[in-house]
Amino acid sequence: MDTLLWLLLFIGAPLTLAYRRVPLAASTAVLGVLLVAYTFAGDGPVLWKLLLWVVFAALAALNVESFRREQVSRRVLAVYRRMLPSMSRTEQDALEAGNVWWEGELFSGAPDWSKLRRLPAPQLTDEEQAFLDGPTETLCRMLDDWKVTHEYADLPRAIWDHLLEQRFFAMIIPKKYGGLGFSPLAVSMVLTKISSRSGTAASIIGVPNSLGPAELLLHYGTEEQKNYWLPRLARGEEIPCFALTSPRVGSDATAIVDTGVVCRGTYEGREVLGIRLNWDKRYITLAPIATVIGLAFKLHDPDHLLGDKEDLGITAALVPANLPGVEIGRRHLPVGIPFQNGPTRGKDVFIPVDNIIGGPKNAGLGWRMLVQQLAAGRGIVLPSNALGGALAATYASGAYARLRRQFNLPIGKFHGVGEVLARMAGSTYIMKAASRVTCAALNAGEKPAVASAILKYHNTELARQVANDAMDVHGGKAIMLGPKNYLARNYESVPISITVEGANILTRNLIIFGQGAIRCHPFVRAEMEAARDEDTERGLIAFDRLLFRHIGYALSNAARSFVMALTLSRFASAPVDGPTRRYYQHVARYSASFALAADAAMLTLGGELKRRETLSARLGDMLSYLYLTSMVLKHYEDQGRPEEDLPLVEWACRTLLYKTQEQLHGLLRNFPSRWVAALLRIAVFPRGRTYSAPSDELCQRIAELMINPTDARRRLADCAYVTPEPTNPLGLMQEALEFAERVKPIERKIFDARRAGRIKSEDVPGQIDEAERLGVIDHAEAETLREFDRTVMALTAVDDFDASELGRSRADGFFAGGAPERPAETAETPVETADAST
Repeated sequence: MDTLLWLLLFIGAPLTLAYRRVPLAASTAVLGVLLVAYTFAGDGPVLWKLLLWVVFAALAALNVESFRREQVSRRVLAVYRRMLPSMSRTEQDALEAGNVWWEGELFSGAPDWSKLRRLPAPQLTDEEQAFLDGPTETLCRMLDDWKVTHEYADLPRAIWDHLLEQRFFAMIIPKKYGGLGFSPLAVSMVLTKISSRSGTAASIIGVPNSLGPAELLLHYGTEEQKNYWLPRLARGEEIPCFALTSPRVGSDATAIVDTGVVCRGTYEGREVLGIRLNWDKRYITLAPIATVIGLAFKLHDPDHLLGDKEDLGITAALVPANLPGVEIGRRHLPVGIPFQNGPTRGKDVFIPVDNIIGGPKNAGLGWRMLVQQLAAGRGIVLPSNALGGALAATYASGAYARLRRQFNLPIGKFHGVGEVLARMAGSTYIMKAASRVTCAALNAGEKPAVASAILKYHNTELARQVANDAMDVHGGKAIMLGPKNYLARNYESVPISITVEGANILTRNLIIFGQGAIRCHPFVRAEMEAARDEDTERGLIAFDRLLFRHIGYALSNAARSFVMALTLSRFASAPVDGPTRRYYQHVARYSASFALAADAAMLTLGGELKRRETLSARLGDMLSYLYLTSMVLKHYEDQGRPEEDLPLVEWACRTLLYKTQEQLHGLLRNFPSRWVAALLRIAVFPRGRTYSAPSDELCQRIAELMINPTDARRRLADCAYVTPEPTNPLGLMQEALEFAERVKPIERKIFDARRAGRIKSEDVPGQIDEAERLGVIDHAEAETLREFDRTVMALTAVDDFDASELGRSRADGFFAGGAPERPAETAETPVETADAST
């Protein structure tokens, strides 16, 4: 018994010290006291005690910095420098873009929830709310998506005038330059509402308020450039675009082949120092109608007119579209939504060097400028547009599933449909929570590059899933194009947001963890900088301190992961009590497991991890799911903890945490070093995989929230365009849903009469007539039911067209000259055998 007690003490004490992250000196002191007690009071053999003292002496020696630095750190540093992968200037610029926010806490293995909870709840100013309720609402009412996408392939002139008059293109431009000066949250909510109505309009509005001339001028432009361009952009006198992608270069933007050469030339009648540009760009939103092009190109100075350097690198400049040699006007036709997008080319276009954004001093700094702005901007426009589409699809599908009946039941009552509705609603809740809370962080001045990449990737991917599910729920209603179809264009256009601002495959496999591992890790970036320090002794001192803090951090995460997995996180600290407490505890557990796995992967694979993209992707998924779970919990708090929303919160958290577990399992199954994978599995899954996905019962509870006019349904769609007016399907569907609630008691009377055998009719109008004739319902009730039936049939109807209405020109097709005459049959007509016919 005495031996067992000491064994437990010698196992438990180090585990506790590591779990609590007690510093090395204090831990050494505690273990020393324990060892002294064991030496004098324990009954173990002397040889065993001597061995323990040798181990303790080695631990104690590590507290002597000079000894530790020379005997351990110097040797480790030499190996580390050989392992350290080379890093280009562009990679370094990308790593330095933005800052680290909550994702850094998740990388720590012990997230400090107070940091997230201190963030103010997102809230619009009175002016921003008035714009959302006024000009934005008016815009949504003006939009006719069928005409925009099918008849005009553009926005009508009245809408363009409204956009310019109300300064929709100037939401991010400060008021002193004539813009609206809106916060990231306001921009996000405006775009969300618009995209719930029209993806075309949202795409057109999003670009000038994202990465483009206005954003770059605000942060890097000279005062002269700001004072000239920003008021003109705000008033709509200039239409901007930003040209980055080339035919030969897509996601690898640093490899662009478009060039600028510094030289002297004539500009507006005078000789100036300038740049002669040649470019070929595509996929450029607003390019066909742009008056000023923000252009990214590689700048060369062969005659050293700007300085000693010949190849200056990627540069961003403003190019007036009316200059000789500029080609614009032709359009691409993006799938599903015909927003203004097209190619632009330039041949020997000459601009002054002062057109470089920020002036000549910013020559070669274009890439840094771009990635700095993407650090925040990637988290606003595309995630918000994706959210708007998902809100519209979920809101409509819930109502449709109540109104559309099969086998005498609303289809939302079928468990298979209910499961899909729950997935749609839960996914949309995740998207909304992530967008709102991340925008609140942007409002507070954060520029979280990794979090923005997470938001862009997962919101657009979840939107794809929601769009697919909405099509399944609606069936034939969704696949027949026409004015009555409110889903198809959103479904068709989903790949657009998947592709732009970094294709999602690239974002998942290379960016989220690739940047996160260095940016968000508490020690890795600082260790790399110490290893690269030209003052080797100063670098060694810094590396030594970082190394042993890193070792302590890794040991702590191993202990925390093991203990929390063993106890199912029941004793982990959480900032709240109540039904969400367990999710906070599980995030803490998986944060430690993720941090441990990330360290193991970086240590054993080094630079090879960059090439093992699927492993990097799984680590990125874990970080993403933990981030999204945190956003869901914060959003629930910001909403005031509405009890009715708990099923959505539970579905979201359970789904995300279950996926975290499964990606961790997948990482270990595919980890190259099998013995490392085995050790990691002991630390992270000592009891196996214990976390489960949402239950079927939970899915049906969520389905009921969506197919009924509940407060949870209203809250979920509170930033979509749901105003009930004749041209808004979402508003009409909601009215019909509320109508369905009112007629339930009347329908119940008919149902009981049918079950009793009194009513024989099979079709709804016949049942109403028969029920009225038999006195089951009175005339007023019958009229109410007839009106409801007409409403439902109108909303579930699909379009059909005369053949002359389809196609822009007639083809010489099979029926071009009318139906062909059938040949007259005669007795001599041979009859084919069955084999020949087959």
